[in-house]
Amino acid sequence: MQRFLASLLLVLSSLVAATSAHAKTEQQTIVLISIDGFRYNYIEQHQAEHLKKIAEHGVRAKGLMPVYPSKTFPNHLSIVTGQYPSHHGIVDNNFYDTERNEHYKMADGTEDSTWLHTLPIWNLAEFQGVKSATFFWPESSARINGRTPTYYYPYSHFAPNQQRVDQIIQWLQLPEQSRPRMITGYFSIVDSMGHRFGPDAKQTKGAVQAVDKLIGQLWQRIQDETEGSVNLIVVSDHGMAPIKADAMIDADDLAIDEEKFTTVNSQTRYLIYANEDTSADDIAALRTKLEDSSDLGYRVETDDKLKQLHVSDGPRKPAIVLSTDAPVSFATRPIEERSDGGTHGYYNNRDMDGLFIAVGPAFKNGMTIDRFENIHIYPLMADILDLKLMTKIDGEIAVLKPILNN
Repeated sequence: MQRFLASLLLVLSSLVAATSAHAKTEQQTIVLISIDGFRYNYIEQHQAEHLKKIAEHGVRAKGLMPVYPSKTFPNHLSIVTGQYPSHHGIVDNNFYDTERNEHYKMADGTEDSTWLHTLPIWNLAEFQGVKSATFFWPESSARINGRTPTYYYPYSHFAPNQQRVDQIIQWLQLPEQSRPRMITGYFSIVDSMGHRFGPDAKQTKGAVQAVDKLIGQLWQRIQDETEGSVNLIVVSDHGMAPIKADAMIDADDLAIDEEKFTTVNSQTRYLIYANEDTSADDIAALRTKLEDSSDLGYRVETDDKLKQLHVSDGPRKPAIVLSTDAPVSFATRPIEERSDGGTHGYYNNRDMDGLFIAVGPAFKNGMTIDRFENIHIYPLMADILDLKLMTKIDGEIAVLKPILNN
């Protein structure tokens, strides 16, 4: 009998050890959700009760600091590449490349991925044998480095939000050999309402609460309807600040010579590129002229300031950048069509901070951390998925390592 009990204990000990080892090495899955334009304080301001509850069981940052400029495409790409815009290539929602003599507008990389100089997290996963899936993310359907995610949807503004949640759950329910372990999802309605009505409007509150319910449903269904170690990371690309119709600047008042310069109105910034035959004296003369008329409500950025904002020299760097502070912006519509509302793109405004919440087996419970730059999310995800970095990035795993279990 003693021999039998000793043998039984040995077997049980082996099973416990094996189970413990399996738990430590169990493959992790990440569901990364972006709520476009969700300001860092919307949870409290607009009573997003589901997100508040999720955060209490995971990690929440006091703010997610966007890269410059605080626009949708540059920041979404920085989140999934760990790089500043000058390095991943998408330096604004709309910009000009003096070497290519071409304008980029949102999602042009889908048709021509040479606009991007980078390795998104779904590429990194696919190259190392980990399947990925994207139900929308800026440029996620582009064939970058010759690859797309295993599963993806080309962007459609009209895709029902509920469909996005349902599809993510369906991906997580696939057989293990077919199941993606890096999944992204995207919701735009909060940003849309913030632009149209402003960050404090009841319409924006309604959009926040609608998405909040969807995220709450998603997290509950992950726990109830899926297996494995699934982690949810909820982010936003930027916040939102109020703007005033009577504070908008008419670009025509700048009187820029179109034969010498190409311009892009980025609403919070005005980008001025020198044409091929434009001289350094021409640029200096225009800079002086614009500085003399800055009482219109803008400032002329210095090269030193742009360097501080991680803007590198190259064909996508404007010769001159004009910036504004809320509630001032450059007008994008005729005066009779202008109205108060909201926008983003500023760099010295706390309202530009976005959201960061992370919950799941990989993360600590009930933790609040200081605000941080969104470039650090990429190495965090790579670490959780046990992926080796394959390119130089600006983000550092050390920034977010303390929020991880084990």
